[in-house]
Amino acid sequence: MARTVSIGEQDFGELVSRHVSASPNREMQIKRASSLGRYDVMLCPKQPGDDGIILEFKVYDPDGEASLEDTVQAALKQIEEKKYKQALLAQGVEAGKIRRYGFAFRGKEVLIG
Repeated sequence: MARTVSIGEQDFGELVSRHVSASPNREMQIKRASSLGRYDVMLCPKQPGDDGIILEFKVYDPDGEASLEDTVQAALKQIEEKKYKQALLAQGVEAGKIRRYGFAFRGKEVLIG
């Protein structure tokens, strides 16, 4: 479901980062190299058995995408193709405990999938 926000992609990323950095259960990592690229935000669990989370932010490309849903899919595809989950797997997070979220931006709209 799309929500209207009045901040840009970078500001949104910083807002998310500030919010989740206060989590006592996860360590936040931003823009670190992982396997074949750099993820935007990764939340690494501090406790064994907890979920790891990967966040990827993308700006809508009207030349290559028909909708914000396409942009979300491009973000999720990048997470898979660049093998960002390898960093979490290397820390002992089970594959089934890795959650992936794509954030798509178009102007003031954001869609999370």
